[in-house]
Amino acid sequence: MPQDVIALTPQMPDIKTLLAALHAGGPDLRVNRAGGGSVAQLRTDGGKLLVSVEAPRYLQVPGEAERLLGLGVETEGPVWWTEVRASTAIAEARLLAGSVAGRLTTLLGGITWPPEAAHTDVVTVPATGEVTVPPADVDVLSDADVLTDKSVIVIYDRPVVAATTWLTEAVRTVAQGRRELYLVTSPKTRLSLPTRTVLERMPVRWVVRHPENSYYDGLSGAVLRWHDGRFAPAADNGPRIADAFQPPLGKGGERQLLLSIRTIHPAQEHLILGGALEDVWQTLTGLPPAGWATAEPVNVPWSPRQLTDLARSRARQAQPTWAVAVGTADRPAIATLRIAHTQEGVEEHITLALGYAAGERAPIELLPQLAESLAARHNLATMISELRAARADLTTPAHYEPPSIPVSLTLGPEAVADLGISHARNALPDNLPTQLGPSARPALHYPLGDGTDPTAWQRLRHINEHLKRGSGAATQPS
Repeated sequence: MPQDVIALTPQMPDIKTLLAALHAGGPDLRVNRAGGGSVAQLRTDGGKLLVSVEAPRYLQVPGEAERLLGLGVETEGPVWWTEVRASTAIAEARLLAGSVAGRLTTLLGGITWPPEAAHTDVVTVPATGEVTVPPADVDVLSDADVLTDKSVIVIYDRPVVAATTWLTEAVRTVAQGRRELYLVTSPKTRLSLPTRTVLERMPVRWVVRHPENSYYDGLSGAVLRWHDGRFAPAADNGPRIADAFQPPLGKGGERQLLLSIRTIHPAQEHLILGGALEDVWQTLTGLPPAGWATAEPVNVPWSPRQLTDLARSRARQAQPTWAVAVGTADRPAIATLRIAHTQEGVEEHITLALGYAAGERAPIELLPQLAESLAARHNLATMISELRAARADLTTPAHYEPPSIPVSLTLGPEAVADLGISHARNALPDNLPTQLGPSARPALHYPLGDGTDPTAWQRLRHINEHLKRGSGAATQPS
C-alpha cells in the first residue's frame, strides 16, 4: 500500500467535497491546519498525525502528471492535483489516504495515482490511549515521518521526488534551524532536476534504502550509517561506496545539454523578466517554455509578465524568487530560475537542462548564436554550457552517472569591459575566443570542446585562473 496517493480530478475539490473526503476516518478524527493553512491534517482523537492533504493545484500544463508519476498517467485537459500523504507511524494511515483520494475521484471524476490505492471505505483507526498535543504553531515539518532534534526524515514511495510546495517549504524551514533533512527512498526512485538543485545547495541528503537493510547517499554513493541521531558516511572498515550505486549494464547513449546562465538587468520600471530563458528555449527547441510555477508540478502556462509581477512582489519583501519552467512532453526540457535584486541590479540565475535520446544530437552548434542573442538582448553576464551522459528524461537515478563536460563559456559585454578586452581575449593563447556583437563593446565566446573530451575542464580552469588574475573575480556563474 503506497504512502502517497494523488487525486487528479477535472473539477476543483471545494470545501464540501474535501469535508466528505476527510470523513473517510469517521467523525472521531480531528482536522488541523498547517503550512499557513495550505495543508489539512487528519489526526487521531489523541492528536497523532494520520494524513495530510495539500491544497489542490490546477494543472494547466500538459504532460506534468505523466512526467512526475510515470508513463500511463494520462489526463484529458487540465486537472486538479490533490496530494494526500499518509503518516508511516500508524498502519491504518495508508488505507485512510487511499480512501480520502478515492472519495475525491468518486465525487468529482478523474483518476488516482496509484490506481490500486483508491477506495471509499470508512477506515477505523484504533484508539491508542496516547495523547499527543500538536504545537500551537504547526509548521510544515509536522508532516515529517521522523522528527528529532537533529533530523527531519521524509519517506517517499513515488517514481520521482519532485520539488513540491511542501518539500520546498520544508527545506526553507530546515535551513533556518539546526536540523538536517533526509529524503529516504527506494533505489528505484529518481529526483527531478529542481529537487536535485535544491539538494545541492541546502542541508538536505538523499538517503537510498537498499533492500539488504543498508543505506547510501543517492548522489555520491557513500555508504551511510545512522549515528547519533543523523545519517553520516560510514566510518567502519566496510566499503565506502555502495555496490548498488554502480550503473546498470547495457544502457547508454542518452545525453543532457546543461546551461548555466546569469543575466544582470538595470532595475527599471518596465523590465520584463524571463526573456533570456524564453530566448534560450526558443533557440534550442523551437518553442517557448510550456509552463512555470514556484514548485512542482508546474501548473501555470508560461508568462514572463506574471513571473515579473511575482518577482517584484517578493523583492518588495526583500525576498528572492525561485521558479521552475518546463517544456512540452515531446522535447524534455526543464529549468530552475532564481531572481534576486542585488547591488548590481536584477539578477537572473538560470539552470536549464535539455534531454536527448540515444541517436539524437544536442544542437551545440547553436550556442554561439544563442550567446550573441543573450548578450545583445538580455544583458548576459556569463553562460557555461556542458554535455553529460545522463537520462533523457532529465531525472537523476540513484546510481552513478558520469560528470558533465564543458562545451563553451561566454562572457557578456559588461564582464569583458571590466576585465579588459585584451586580457580577456588571451585567456587561452592557442585558442582565441569568438567576438560577438559590436567591436566597441563585444561579448566573448570560448569554445572548449564537443562535450566528449574531459580535458575541457582544464581549459575552463585555465580561463578562470587567467581572468581572476585580471579582476579578482571568478567567471563561473553561481
